[in-house]
Amino acid sequence: MRINNFAFKIFILLVIAAFSLTACGPAATTAAPAASSSFAGTGVAQGYNGAVVSSVPADLVTACKAEGMLTIIATPPNWANYGEIFADFQATTGVQLNSLDPNAGSADELAAIVANKGNKGPQAPDIVDVGYAYGDQGVTAGDYQAYKGTYSSKLPATTLGIPTSDPNGMWTIGYYGIMVIETNTAVVKNAPKNWSDLLDPQYKGQVALAGDPQSSNQAIQAVYAAALANGGSLDNAQPGLDFFKKLNAAGNFVPVIAKVGTIAQGATPIELAWNYNALGDKQSLAGNPPIEIDYPSPSIGGAYVQAISAYAPHPNCAKVWMEIIHSDQGQLAWIKGGASGVSEADMISRKAVPADVLSTLPDPKVLSSAVAPTVAQLTAAKALITGGWLSTVGVAVPTAAP
Repeated sequence: MRINNFAFKIFILLVIAAFSLTACGPAATTAAPAASSSFAGTGVAQGYNGAVVSSVPADLVTACKAEGMLTIIATPPNWANYGEIFADFQATTGVQLNSLDPNAGSADELAAIVANKGNKGPQAPDIVDVGYAYGDQGVTAGDYQAYKGTYSSKLPATTLGIPTSDPNGMWTIGYYGIMVIETNTAVVKNAPKNWSDLLDPQYKGQVALAGDPQSSNQAIQAVYAAALANGGSLDNAQPGLDFFKKLNAAGNFVPVIAKVGTIAQGATPIELAWNYNALGDKQSLAGNPPIEIDYPSPSIGGAYVQAISAYAPHPNCAKVWMEIIHSDQGQLAWIKGGASGVSEADMISRKAVPADVLSTLPDPKVLSSAVAPTVAQLTAAKALITGGWLSTVGVAVPTAAP
């Protein structure tokens, strides 16, 4: 994608304006856009081929139809191929899918539950998709309700060495990935391969995170991963903050949330992101510009959990959603999007993953080399990074992302 100088100046002005507006109030309490069958709030009306997921219990589908809506939050359609799951949900239920703030972070999702606990309107989320550490945080806060679906007994006991579900059914892991370096090679001819490369002066004003490290799980995990490569450990994330302090002091860090548009335009040509999001960008850009994905070592493996809000206005539609994402169809949608589904190994053993999809998956050795923190380690690292980002790094990233 190319833009002329005038268009680029307009883009920068719009970015500045957007930052100013988002700083005026918390995203979590913003009123939702009107719901529609066109994935309200996502900007996606078509392009995904939905199909009925027959494994969902018929009584749940009937109850969901009576509720008439599902409200989700922080799930962009291009995040791990969520758009296909949106289409499958609508084909299965025929009800409206209302998407709140697709660019919200995990912390914003829990805040949205609390802010709307007495609200039965379209701004109250039914489902959340949050980083692993936010699973137990939500349980402790009373943000989730229990649901042990038809899939529960089929889940593997662990993924990346960590439990795949809450023992009381409060949340389950849906998918996971590994932190990578994504580079627009039309702008950056010599793509960085590892963490230390990012400090090279040739990358001045080019390195960005995929979210605000004060609230975005993806950004927090990037800082955490950097710690492992700079003298830190799963029990010591401080070197990650110190690394980003150096990156910022060198002028290489860009305090702008990287998205596919800013990557393509060259405003943030180097991004630290989950491998499935990098792959999604690469697929959507289709070589214009070319995207290179490099796996730094060491790196961190991160899982995302899904849970039903304790105050969900549409609990039956939320249960249908949980059934769909854990069906072969839902898991395959994530796998096609570059993520590793929690049931991927079982599906591969049953030959339920087509050969053309298998060929796109990362080398299993790469994923198995990722370090997976425990909940306690993630919780401690999250507290350190979110609390110490401004005092250590000294620059704000002015919006949130998942």
